[in-house]
Amino acid sequence: MSSDAVKKRKPKFIRNEAGTPETKRRAEGDQDVRVYNEEVELEDRDPQQDYMLYKDTCADLAKLMAEIQELKSGGAKVGSVEIEERHRQCSIHFITLKKLNRLAHMRLKKGRDQTHEAKQRVDVLHLQLQNLLYEVMHLQKEISKCLEFKSQHEEIELVSEEEFFQEAPAEISRPHVTRDDQHQLTLARLDWELEQRKRLAEQYKMSLARKEKIQKAIEQKREYLSSLQPGLHNIMQASIPVQEYLSMPFEQMQKQAEVARHLPPALYVLMVQAAAYGQACDKTLSVNITGDVDEAKALSRRPEDSQDDESDSDAEEEQQNTKRRRATVGVQLEDKRKEMLRRHPLSLCVDLKCKDGSILHLFFCYLMNLNILTVKTKVSTAVDLSGAVSAGELLNSESLLNCLYASDHGKETPNPVNRYQFDKVGITTFADYVSDLGHPYVWVQKLGGLQFSSDGAQSELSGSALSASHMERTMKLLRGRLQARLALHKQFSSLEHSIIPVSSECQHLFPAKVVSGLTRWTMMSYQEFTELGFVQHVLKAGLVCETDLFFMAVVERGTARLSAAVVVNPRYPEVMPLFSLSLHWKGERSGRTEDNLRAMESEVNVFRAELQGPRPGLQLLTNQIQRLCVCLDVYLETESQVCDGSEGPKEFPREKMCLRTARGPSRLKPFKYNHPQGFFSHR
Repeated sequence: MSSDAVKKRKPKFIRNEAGTPETKRRAEGDQDVRVYNEEVELEDRDPQQDYMLYKDTCADLAKLMAEIQELKSGGAKVGSVEIEERHRQCSIHFITLKKLNRLAHMRLKKGRDQTHEAKQRVDVLHLQLQNLLYEVMHLQKEISKCLEFKSQHEEIELVSEEEFFQEAPAEISRPHVTRDDQHQLTLARLDWELEQRKRLAEQYKMSLARKEKIQKAIEQKREYLSSLQPGLHNIMQASIPVQEYLSMPFEQMQKQAEVARHLPPALYVLMVQAAAYGQACDKTLSVNITGDVDEAKALSRRPEDSQDDESDSDAEEEQQNTKRRRATVGVQLEDKRKEMLRRHPLSLCVDLKCKDGSILHLFFCYLMNLNILTVKTKVSTAVDLSGAVSAGELLNSESLLNCLYASDHGKETPNPVNRYQFDKVGITTFADYVSDLGHPYVWVQKLGGLQFSSDGAQSELSGSALSASHMERTMKLLRGRLQARLALHKQFSSLEHSIIPVSSECQHLFPAKVVSGLTRWTMMSYQEFTELGFVQHVLKAGLVCETDLFFMAVVERGTARLSAAVVVNPRYPEVMPLFSLSLHWKGERSGRTEDNLRAMESEVNVFRAELQGPRPGLQLLTNQIQRLCVCLDVYLETESQVCDGSEGPKEFPREKMCLRTARGPSRLKPFKYNHPQGFFSHR
């Protein structure tokens, strides 16, 4: 049988979607014709099986493409049998993919139609629900109108029915009548309430008479005690020489106690708790009251309604001089700002002394209208500290106490009420007045017994108890901050002269010979730090803020120069300094582009326990810089030379003993120093 006869007997398939009426009629005249309908086939097909068929077809297609590529790369011609056979198979796969695509679009259309029908049903049900809810709301309004009617006697708070039947006499309670009649019960309870109030009024009159008698007795005793005061004063004056001889200044303490009576409550709580802490735990701590005592006395005698009287008088004056008032609106607004930011005439000075003779002076002020405390600082040292240029911001009074506690910058007032007060007088931010008024740190408010709702976790303590709970830890933090800044000041003086001061207690952390050396140590601003290209990942991670201190350290050995951007947190050494590295040697590299530089950053930034040294860890920064020099030596001495394949560059001879020069796919170098063996190994 010939192939032409076979082709003639093959059945014809006509697609129902794309067929025209003429083709359909021709198909109806043929006996061996089957109609192909993809919608019918779609209902019988499983989407998961179509998905698996799609994956298999794509895999086979990719495999055929790879085989064609191999044949072409092997030298096969474009029209060869193998390539043409694979082309036909690829065409079949493409036809399968087109069919699967059509089926997917049909499934999507069908799903959208079903979703639209379901939405219409839901909308109908939702409309019915809204109608029912409206009817329910209307009925509830009608019910509430009926229940809102109230009688006047309902405003009187009566005793309960049980108490009424237990305490009221029988002629008023009448249980045989009132238990069954609610109206008679209410009348009886009102009669009993009237009797009770008459009896309480008589008791009130008797209590007032007894109070007057007690007040007269108190006045007599007060006059007797007042007569004793001149004699006691003469005795105290006569005992002053004895007090000075015994170093017991009772007279001075008494005068300070008299002045303390005029302190605002917050400063008074701070003075009492600081003095108590000094007597119990720190004999070198001193507390003094400074300011104008007479003005404070006049302020305490001012009546409470004086501000209202002044405002009334100002209003009358403004009504009489409206034209002049318009010309001086700016002046009046400035006067209101000054009045808003007015300080109390008295302030508190607390002096913290260290063993080296340095003193931290804390000046606490109270802003009366804002109800907050502020603090200013000053440092007195036994020696001159004007040598180090990069240490200029360490003892700056504006930033010395920044972040004493985490995230406490002291730029904005912690009292949420002040925000509305500022809006009235046109103050945008309290940070503009910090240099003049002091910093309103949160810990300062707590030392004064003040606590506001914006402080985060609220404490159940208040007043003196709140101040006492924070006093000891705050004083230790203040003393530690001063010691850390003085230690950094001394270290910066050496670093600026390219000397890394390593104490004898930390010598074992480093090898005996370190070739790389510090050549430059300078301070830079936050803006300069953000412009460095190799610190952008640190900025994106949010590891630095504007209150930090920023420095640039340059370590060199031969032609290699390592730049390190150093971020010192205000809470140093509690928070470890952060180093970001950039190496200039045979090109520029950084921790973001090379694994070994990232490992060097890890050696300096991560292993605090190894670098801290003796507590409280004041040598941490210099130990980090010394370890950075050691890591640079190891890096340069173990770096493979590309040209001749020797162990190290000729410029940097091998002086460090390493168990392995590199390890792992990233070829990490051995930066860990092992004491006392004296060799370097991997971590």
